Amino acid sequence: MTLFAFSVRRTLAAAPMVVVMIVVNFLLLKAVPGDLVDVMAGESGIATAEQMADLRARFGLDRSALDQFQAYLSQLLRFDLGFSFRYNRPIADLVLERLPATALLVTVAVLAAVAVGVAAGVLAGRRPGGRFDRAVSVLSSLIFAVPSFWIGLVGIVLFAVQLRWLPIGGYATVGAPGAGWPHALDVAAHLVLPAATLGLGYAALYARVTRAAVIETSRLDFVRTARAKGISETRVTLRHILRNALLPVVTLSGLKLGSMLGGAVVVETVFSWPGLGRLAFEAVADRDVNLLLSLFLCNSLLVIVMGILVDVSYAALDPRIEVAA
Repeated sequence: MTLFAFSVRRTLAAAPMVVVMIVVNFLLLKAVPGDLVDVMAGESGIATAEQMADLRARFGLDRSALDQFQAYLSQLLRFDLGFSFRYNRPIADLVLERLPATALLVTVAVLAAVAVGVAAGVLAGRRPGGRFDRAVSVLSSLIFAVPSFWIGLVGIVLFAVQLRWLPIGGYATVGAPGAGWPHALDVAAHLVLPAATLGLGYAALYARVTRAAVIETSRLDFVRTARAKGISETRVTLRHILRNALLPVVTLSGLKLGSMLGGAVVVETVFSWPGLGRLAFEAVADRDVNLLLSLFLCNSLLVIVMGILVDVSYAALDPRIEVAA
């Protein structure tokens, strides 16, 4: 079976998962008490029962759950994500507006974490029990134990407030040039702290997984055979051990890229990063069900797509894995 045929088969197999995911997301959000009208009434402080009823009728919230679900499915079949009454804008415009910021943040964080985590894991796995191995194990455990928002706040206090090396938050400096190299450097400066905060946890995970994979692969027969042939240890590590040890890292990286919305909510909120994670947080606070449904749908579809890409990449990394399996 060719890679293309395998990709098509995996895509068709994911269709039932998409249907189940749409139904579950809708039911979960409908089970949450309160709605957008309650939030708007609480903000105004003067809304009457008649005004709230009129708003619910305008937003379609007075209809039964079945009618609302049918209307939602009808929108999806027309490739329409709906309308956000809170922002008074089409949801597709909101998603496309916020997506680049989140994609930039998560991509930089994951790539940096893969580079640092894999390098640390390989060096630690080559000499199990050594000083560097113990240091990597202790440091990764500490990073796992510390919540990401605390790391972000400490980074803000240290590097932005006291040392003044980096901006406190945001995507770019207000009033700065919006194009060219000055804009790119400005965005890069704002990206350092949130990307480092998000990537630290990923790097610790990749380091531990790579270390375990390197130790396990080093004991296999084909590695012993390569060493017996007189191949240098560096070549054995890079060409034989690392290639096999990368399989779990590829899986984790695909999952992290696929779940960019969930992983970036806390970091984007702490650093006021204008991405999908912060948009999801605002949608939860505002009870904007239409917006939440669309964000959950996009995130779920991205997870499925990344899962398919990970499966396909396995065959490229390890020739022993056949796509027919």
